[in-house]
Amino acid sequence: MKLTVDKLAQLRDELQAQKAAREGEARAQVTVHMGTCGISAGAREVMNALLDALRERQITDVRVTTSGCAGLCSSEPMATVQIRDAAPVKYVDLSASKIIRVLDEHVLGGQVVKEFALAVGSERIA
Repeated sequence: MKLTVDKLAQLRDELQAQKAAREGEARAQVTVHMGTCGISAGAREVMNALLDALRERQITDVRVTTSGCAGLCSSEPMATVQIRDAAPVKYVDLSASKIIRVLDEHVLGGQVVKEFALAVGSERIA
């Protein structure tokens, strides 16, 4: 395949949008747990669906990050949603369609998707 100036510009724009989703100013952050267990369970598809939805909808104030295993391999794929000034919510047994529901209902709509939620709050050592 021969690269054209237009194709290079398109690739640049796509990469810049992905970078903004990972590093930009955010009102919310979604962390997709991408340990080996998560990847083998479908975390990459969950991540791609989320990034595609953000790009298609031109949502730029939701940061997407990754982390390693969250310690519950049997519940992967998992993601943690953190909305500014609210407790984080850990979601389990996700799929591409489920993460879109989490995006629509929780990240954008403010309502936890209880059907997929494992826990609310952070782990702390007393």
